[in-house]
Amino acid sequence: MASTTSFAFATLFIAYLLATPTFFREVAAAGECGRIPIRSAALSLSPCLGAGGNARAKVPPMCCTKVNVLIKTAPKCLCAVLLSPLARKAGIKPAIAISIPKRCNNKNRPVGKKCGRYIVP
Repeated sequence: MASTTSFAFATLFIAYLLATPTFFREVAAAGECGRIPIRSAALSLSPCLGAGGNARAKVPPMCCTKVNVLIKTAPKCLCAVLLSPLARKAGIKPAIAISIPKRCNNKNRPVGKKCGRYIVP
């Protein structure tokens, strides 16, 4: 029950952030996601909210699936989403979130690549 409530709250919070004018100004400046609107990429990563703010949280399988797809299709987009002001407002900590591909045992993660001031583990 509590996890369902938390997920619903997190989803509503992300929807609220996506609707803010500030977010749309930031989206216009982001080109790292190519044809994928950054807001869509951010929303697709909503299953990662808990794992992105807590290094001890188990990464949900749906999060791993979404992260793996984004790494294959647009790895720079993943970095842009994790470092975005939207992610910070949602409680994502970049230093923790950047470890999600490793925590998902993704063998194709861009190990050693920079994501802002962070290095992908």
